[in-house]
Amino acid sequence: MKRDYETGEADSVTFFTGVEVEKTPAYGMKTLFVTGLQDYNEIMKYYKEEGCEHIFFGANHSYAPTIPDEFDSWDLMIKAFLDDGIMCSLDIPSTINLEWFLDGGLTERYNFIPQLRVVIPYVGQWNYNAMIKIDDKGFNASNPGVWCHSMHDLMDREKFTDWNKYGLDKVLK
Repeated sequence: MKRDYETGEADSVTFFTGVEVEKTPAYGMKTLFVTGLQDYNEIMKYYKEEGCEHIFFGANHSYAPTIPDEFDSWDLMIKAFLDDGIMCSLDIPSTINLEWFLDGGLTERYNFIPQLRVVIPYVGQWNYNAMIKIDDKGFNASNPGVWCHSMHDLMDREKFTDWNKYGLDKVLK
C-alpha cells in the first residue's frame, strides 16, 4: 500500500490486501495486511472473505512495543493465527528490545516469518566498501561472533522491490 505519512493516510488504514511483493518466503501470496493490534475475529473475517494465504502483521510500521505487556499483546494476537496453521509475517524494527521480542517464542514457529527492518537512509550514497555488521550486545555475550556483509552484495537485484509495487493493494478498512 502506498503510504502518505504527510496526510496521515497510512494511520487510518487498519486492513488491506494484496499480493506479497517483498522477497520473503511469502512472496507472491495473497496477503492480508494488518495495522496495529486488532481483534482475532475481525482479522479472520477479512482473511477468509478475501481468500488470503498469509497475514502480514505490523503493516505501516505499526509494530513498536516498548514494554513487556505490549510485546505480550502482539504475541498473543499472532500466535492465534500461527496455531491455526496460517503463515504469518511481522515487520520488526531493529530498534525495539529484541530480547523481549525473542522471549515471546514466535521465532520457534515453522509458519512465522520475522522480518527485521533495518533503516538505512540514502543507501545509494554509501560507497562500494560499505559493510553491514551483525554484531552482539557485547563482546561474546550471546552470539558466537560477528558477521560482516558487503552492503553492495546485499542489494542484489533479485532481492529488490521497487516502491511502485506497493500501490496495488486494496484497502478494506
